[in-house]
Amino acid sequence: MANSPATAPSTDAASVPAAAAIKKGSLVRVNRQAYANSLEAQASDSEPPAYIFEGPAEVLLIKGDYAQVRFRRPVPDVWLLSSQLEVFPA
Repeated sequence: MANSPATAPSTDAASVPAAAAIKKGSLVRVNRQAYANSLEAQASDSEPPAYIFEGPAEVLLIKGDYAQVRFRRPVPDVWLLSSQLEVFPA
């Protein structure tokens, strides 16, 4: 173990990116700024529904960089980039 670091990497919550904290079952909402100029926004209505930014939505599945989310509304599940999601505050 040559060249091992002298100190362990920081593991406090502030140093962990939001996308890394998102896992199956997490409650999330869409980050407005991350979504604004994305491919997903361009493929959707020009005015996104307010409920995606208000949350909460539940993460059903994660595949690669994408997460399938279900909103607590009678709407279809959607796939969004994990980087466009943020953990819903408790």
